[in-house]
Amino acid sequence: MKIEGSSEIPVPRQKVWDAFLDPTVLEKALPGCEKLEAVAPGEYKATLKVGVGPIKGTFEGKVRLFDLEPPNKYRMAIEGTGGPGFVRGDAGMELSDAEGGTRVGYSAEVQVGGLIASVGQRMLGGVSKMMLDQFFSKMTELLTASK
Repeated sequence: MKIEGSSEIPVPRQKVWDAFLDPTVLEKALPGCEKLEAVAPGEYKATLKVGVGPIKGTFEGKVRLFDLEPPNKYRMAIEGTGGPGFVRGDAGMELSDAEGGTRVGYSAEVQVGGLIASVGQRMLGGVSKMMLDQFFSKMTELLTASK
């Protein structure tokens, strides 16, 4: 499944970049995130509670950042497993200046398997979009509160 889009955050690009690499900020902004801890530079261990329709569960996984070009772009590899199945993906984030703040473009290729895959691509796409909207809303709230 491919997920693409962009969002604008009304703070300078460097501040957005720093927040995107700060596990404390990310833990607060990621929907369903119960724990996010750095295990090595650019590598994190995560616990997320996620629900897609009637299927809900906890995923344990890891996130690895690579190809960092501060404060412009980076890529991340994600993988997680849990009762509802598995998720694996590769995503790119690109930050650019926008009027009054920063534009964040993203493009991801995600694979899901197990019980969670049974809900179908349309529902998974809708839930993914909703979670991304929640993430960017929370990130905007966190960053503008500390202006």
